[in-house]
Amino acid sequence: MNQTLEAPVLSAADRCDRCGAQAFVKYVLQAGGELTFCAHHSRANAEALTPISSQVIDETERLDPAPPSIED
Repeated sequence: MNQTLEAPVLSAADRCDRCGAQAFVKYVLQAGGELTFCAHHSRANAEALTPISSQVIDETERLDPAPPSIED
């Protein structure tokens, strides 16, 4: 199996447009422009933003990384 890891698109410098916390979701709008949100504000606005977005980049899986494996 060949797995390729992709570097995150969003960095710690990307901030939520609503509250200023670290952004983990980016909405690229069809009309142009983009919005970035923390996980909380992304969930709160997803229903309205997803239909008008050409791309949604969701990196919220980085918030709860898998625990390290224990090898005997």
